[in-house]
Amino acid sequence: MKSQVRGGTRWKRFAVVMVPSVAATAAIGVGLAQGALASSFAVSGQEFKVTAGYLDGTGFAQYGGVDMGYKDVKEGDAKVPRPVAISTFKNAKITKMCQSVVTDVPFLGKVTLRLTAGDQGTPVKAQNLYLDVTDLEANAKFTNIDIGMAAKDTGSGKFAKGPVVKDQEINQNGFAQQATRAELSDVRQKAWATTAGSFELSGLKMKLLRGDGGPNIECY
Repeated sequence: MKSQVRGGTRWKRFAVVMVPSVAATAAIGVGLAQGALASSFAVSGQEFKVTAGYLDGTGFAQYGGVDMGYKDVKEGDAKVPRPVAISTFKNAKITKMCQSVVTDVPFLGKVTLRLTAGDQGTPVKAQNLYLDVTDLEANAKFTNIDIGMAAKDTGSGKFAKGPVVKDQEINQNGFAQQATRAELSDVRQKAWATTAGSFELSGLKMKLLRGDGGPNIECY
């Protein structure tokens, strides 16, 4: 049986592409209804954009690593290593947070999934937050910063809490830095993954938008 066609769109094929995003958003909604969300945001083979008006984090550490778990369609679905800067926070509060990712949808072209939260007076709250970042722009202030240690010696990093995230390689003796507090404003970054032990997203909104480019469609 052929896919139903309306206005030139094969809806079965469209559904195959979009259902995973909708299902993921539904899972977020269930987590919010329970008060907190144990969460992991990752898009296989794609970077996504993140912005924040202000991030106030305690127990900050940063070191280099390589993500090994992301497939690249252009490489025949082979896992391609991605060098990243891993930023970790024991606790973080974020205002005016936005995450966006662009997907090519058959017969429709580019569609952007955009999530926003923390822009209605109550900040987003996260515990054990990890960001695998490839590009970052922000105004930053660090309190009690310690630069030039080995990654394994960071008191707030993954080595203090147990094993690293699956499909991630880290040089335990590689360069690292830490601070008791990190404050970032006007944040713009690109990342391969965001993970957190819990994520409380107040005022969560999701939009599917035709096209790409910012800031009216993507976060920037």
